[in-house]
Amino acid sequence: MLEHLTIRDFRNIAALDLDLEPAGLAVVGDNGHGKTNLLEAIAYLRLLRSWRGARDADVVRFGAPAFHVRARLCAPAVAHTVSIGYERAGKRKRATLDGVEQPRLSDVLGALPSVCFSPADVNLIAGGPGERRRFLDVALALTSRHYLHALQQYRSALLRRNATLRELQRTGRTTASAAANAAVWEPALCEHGAGLIAARRAWTAHHAEPYAALCAAIGEALPSTMRYQSAVADGTDDELPGTLASMFETQRQQELRRGVTLVGPHRDDLQLLLGGRDLRTFGSAGQQRTAAIALRMRESATVHAVLGAPPLLLLDDPFAELDLQRSTAILSLLAVTGVGQVILVVPRAEDIPLAFTTLPRARMQAGVLT
Repeated sequence: MLEHLTIRDFRNIAALDLDLEPAGLAVVGDNGHGKTNLLEAIAYLRLLRSWRGARDADVVRFGAPAFHVRARLCAPAVAHTVSIGYERAGKRKRATLDGVEQPRLSDVLGALPSVCFSPADVNLIAGGPGERRRFLDVALALTSRHYLHALQQYRSALLRRNATLRELQRTGRTTASAAANAAVWEPALCEHGAGLIAARRAWTAHHAEPYAALCAAIGEALPSTMRYQSAVADGTDDELPGTLASMFETQRQQELRRGVTLVGPHRDDLQLLLGGRDLRTFGSAGQQRTAAIALRMRESATVHAVLGAPPLLLLDDPFAELDLQRSTAILSLLAVTGVGQVILVVPRAEDIPLAFTTLPRARMQAGVLT
């Protein structure tokens, strides 16, 4: 639960100090005045980066040297206070827990557990595989230190192997010695890549049925399917490192020619089907929005299971593109699964769903909350 929020020079918000009640807050304001910026600043305390994909330097208020976001929390959070600051001049980011600067930013990841529902979530469905891989990585890395470590190690080894492959491609080397240079990074990729695949497969298997049930309850007449799609053949988790090693060996010469790693969990996908057809290609806008909300609800359930309490819900006008029947169904499902603190932003007071009309209200205008 978020008790107090302090923001300085984040996007168009020059200064904000806000006490929040346990139920949360509903913020009303015209588009372009900073409602989503408020949610972005709060979500920054979970991800340590913009969930909208912006660079740190680009979220510093125009003309300001730095931004700072601080929150006072209550249980079951990992700390009583968490703060993040970024200095534009030195390109330095600092994070503290209970006033103590953390030597590793990863130690602060997930300090303020939250899940954000936004119209932009349709990109989870309509976007490429990278969007869905990122969804899985965020959901798993922020609820499992083991997964976070495997992800960091895998990305580090992949970065170095790809750099080696690009250099070998540039020089035209495809000899045995060149292959050996590329193979140096493969044991780490096999070990940690196997961990990523195993965790993603387990998450998908656990949530596939609840996801389908959510889609049906929201209003989908056709059956919804979620499955993990990987080039790695089905097998036990213990077999995954060996399978990856064989695939690297098979693909190595082609990778030397193309200058990029062609196999591994960085190329996998979370496949979503509706009536047996690819939802990305054949789903309507409403069907894709429904699936995206169902995915966010499973993300919230993942956090809830780890914390033992629901995460902070950040709702960015989440039902703007849905009909009344689906919106009502989603609100009913949220009530059943358990809703904790909510911060809702909408353009007009009449856009506040009935379930949240009792929330305290504020108005956002030109970056100022009143």
